[in-house]
Amino acid sequence: MSDQAQTAQVPATGESYLKIENLWKAFGDFLALKDISLEVWPGEFICFLGPSGCGKTTLLRAIAGLDPQTRGTMIQGGVDISLLPASKRDYGIVFQSYALFPNLTIEKNIAFGLENTGRSRAETSARVAELLTMVGLSDQAKKYPAQLSGGQQQRIALARAIAISPGLLLLDEPLSALDAKVRVYLRHEIKELQRKLGVTTIMVTHDQEEALSMADRIVVMNHGVIEQIGSPTEVYRHPNTLFVADFIGETNKIDSVYRDETVTLGGATLTCLPQNLRNGTSVTLAIRPEDVTPHALADASAAADRDNVLPVTLDDMEFLGSFWRCHLSGESLAGLPLVANFSMNAVRRLDLKLGMAMAVELPCDRVLIFPKGD
Repeated sequence: MSDQAQTAQVPATGESYLKIENLWKAFGDFLALKDISLEVWPGEFICFLGPSGCGKTTLLRAIAGLDPQTRGTMIQGGVDISLLPASKRDYGIVFQSYALFPNLTIEKNIAFGLENTGRSRAETSARVAELLTMVGLSDQAKKYPAQLSGGQQQRIALARAIAISPGLLLLDEPLSALDAKVRVYLRHEIKELQRKLGVTTIMVTHDQEEALSMADRIVVMNHGVIEQIGSPTEVYRHPNTLFVADFIGETNKIDSVYRDETVTLGGATLTCLPQNLRNGTSVTLAIRPEDVTPHALADASAAADRDNVLPVTLDDMEFLGSFWRCHLSGESLAGLPLVANFSMNAVRRLDLKLGMAMAVELPCDRVLIFPKGD
């Protein structure tokens, strides 16, 4: 297992359900996956997260046997599946397009995989009815896919995938075709269903919010390699690389120099946590907008002994519903832009207005430092 994977929270005992070791995938001269190693634990919900072209769907398809790896091994439930065809592997899959049969009713779509398992007609009908109840669509059994909404089609595709009680559930961006409100609702429904069934699940997504809200652990990928594996809190609060910090959430990125547990920000010197870096190392500091803490100038003056408190001017404010996105400038920033997200309560309490002078605090433990060019 890679060093990044070892930092993730995993069970202290027991064996992994899926173990991938040294997996590579090439399409001609192009390497889509490079030395991937990963363990997935029984009942875990894993998200492969990354930008388009990073290799996340290729990895999912390799696990499914739809695009076999060039080299490397995969062990699922103690069985080496590295060379098994897709039809011999134990999984259910939901594609981005749902892939429902348009000429079959909803109940026939769900029953399709069950009819080849030796079940009697009565057993198949009972299982279909159970699944329709589970996804809340019992009254839609006789309809055809075209008569359902996108969210309903997604739930039918999910019911079909779990019909044969697979050991592994694979989800390939199952919510990307839906509108925002339906996505929020269904990601909760999928997670609740996964917990109820206890099925080990891997989902591919490029949506950071989906991954953060649904996953037990996130596998962040970029250019065919794993950048970091960890819980949602770990990858958000403690990113291993600047790519992870920048891709998951938003961040201010500013070039600086590290020296004696400090970095420069324009004309100001900020205290940061100790780094394993030599003095004079060129770095990029990153701080998330929500970690910028607002203060009134009077409060800041009274706390002059506090580190990382800077006088600024409020140049612009954007109302984004639950918070205000504020653009700040000041002599201490030396022309460098700084974006902050201030809560509604903070804006009201400090009576923030365009053009006013204020102060902000950049907490020491929230200033992330990465070597330049990371």
